[in-house]
Amino acid sequence: MAAPMLRWCCSGRRFAFARVGCGSCHRRGSPTGSTSNGKRGQSSVAQQPHITAQKPRKGEPEWAAVVGLEIHAQIASNSKLFSGSQVCFAAPPNSLVSFFDASLPGTLPVLNRRCVEAAVMTGLALDCHINRKSLFDRKHYFYADLPAGYQITQQRLPIAVNGSLAYSVYVGRKPSQMVTRTVRVKQIQLEQDSGKSLHDDLRSQTLIDLNRAGIGLLELVLEPDMSCGEEAATAVRELQLILQALGTSQANMAEGQLRVDANISVHRPGEPLGIRTEVKNLNSARFLAKAIDYEIQRQINELENGGEILNETRSFDFKLGCTVPMRDKEGKQDYRFMPEPNLPPLLLYDSGSLPSGADPQQVINIDQLRERLPELPRVTRQRLVQQYGMLPEHSCVLLNEVGLLEFFQNVIKETRAEPKKVTSWVLNTFLGFLKQQNLAVSEREVMCFLLSFGGASPVTPSALAELLDLLDRKAISAPAAKQVFEELWRNEGKTPAQIVAEKKLELLQDPEALEQLCRSTLEAHPDVVMDLKRGNPRAINKLIGLVRKATLGRADPTAIKEVLERQLSS
Repeated sequence: MAAPMLRWCCSGRRFAFARVGCGSCHRRGSPTGSTSNGKRGQSSVAQQPHITAQKPRKGEPEWAAVVGLEIHAQIASNSKLFSGSQVCFAAPPNSLVSFFDASLPGTLPVLNRRCVEAAVMTGLALDCHINRKSLFDRKHYFYADLPAGYQITQQRLPIAVNGSLAYSVYVGRKPSQMVTRTVRVKQIQLEQDSGKSLHDDLRSQTLIDLNRAGIGLLELVLEPDMSCGEEAATAVRELQLILQALGTSQANMAEGQLRVDANISVHRPGEPLGIRTEVKNLNSARFLAKAIDYEIQRQINELENGGEILNETRSFDFKLGCTVPMRDKEGKQDYRFMPEPNLPPLLLYDSGSLPSGADPQQVINIDQLRERLPELPRVTRQRLVQQYGMLPEHSCVLLNEVGLLEFFQNVIKETRAEPKKVTSWVLNTFLGFLKQQNLAVSEREVMCFLLSFGGASPVTPSALAELLDLLDRKAISAPAAKQVFEELWRNEGKTPAQIVAEKKLELLQDPEALEQLCRSTLEAHPDVVMDLKRGNPRAINKLIGLVRKATLGRADPTAIKEVLERQLSS
């Protein structure tokens, strides 16, 4: 059977470390267990009977937690997976719906080439095996926002299998105590999204918006190789970085472009895995961590109190900070999977198997996509450490905040200051000011923030680079540089040099004047000098402060200390 016709579509545009405090009672057991395989309802894993708590063995942790994830990432594409309808967030309800999206009789799917390429590139980035032949299936279930009564997915033979996702976590209190862990990627499959149900409790009615129906999704199934909420959240953040670097998904959880289902169970070490529960539709890494940790503790408490764990689907109430039941999964739902009759097998090729004379627009070449892979986050972090001599944890922060790495690199290009000094100013001062304003460093949010300042950037990379140059050639002191930065942040349209001149912040360049000021200070404060000679090392700091006060902050503290020490020793 011939490969399906492919439709061209343009792509869209282009965060991963956290401290993990998984206690001994939540350590990972064997790397096998249950993960579900479906957007709603039943998992692909066979159900297990109810279990109750048993006494722990001596010398062993009481409980081991097992966590697996299913992640749905919206593909960055201008149109949907099987129709030409536009993809646009927050469009008016039902304004982006084709006849196929509404499942009108006689309409047929046309596969979006961009979505296939996104799936292959994601699989390659996660070291997956790319299946040269994959199949589409119909998954039947009834929901009001699923007009066809089935979802087109890849149940039998997905596009990519057997990959891995490496992520780094802090295991101690020191930022340098990081370890790299790996979670196995079971499979990546293409599927279409459902519509959206809008519940109006006031009028006791539900409205349906089909704008989202048919949007292309990547479903990534991660094996249960994690043991707590922070591990899962960190893995998801790393996946976000990869998807954004590839451009295969914007992965904005706030806009529903990345949704996570967590499968959680607990068991005694050395005993069979416990019954798992599934927490659905988590749209924040922070809520993901909280939901998993709460659910682990809830299951432990339930078993220790003689209760039993039900195989059920739960949701996370972020206001209450707990999970609540949605529906049980004891009665296995029959999705009546069947081959999708309107889509032939999806055939992919490499350079060696490419048919002669094949239309390039109708064929996917895996090798060509591999060549297009950009630098991945883990490689970027290694490069930053090697190129600029920064600490690994600093490279993590630069990548985790969207837009911060670009800002850092632009400053580096325009300044003569050492990279370590640039790193310190970007991570401590610039990022600190952003966090004081409760802002992320994403381009869109910064632009919204800048508009409130009249459209001009409070601190551009060029302005920070100029400020660092002044500091580097000792034209101003470090405290004066902080004062200049504060003035720049107020966005009065002045350059660092103009602020230094107006505020008279330039360093005192006359060595004779500095010598005289230091001598006068020593003569005026003999008690402090005596305290220093008695062995109080802090007394020198008081003298430095007095000299700086006399110079209105225009003298370099290091130069002051050198002069004072020379005069005291003479």
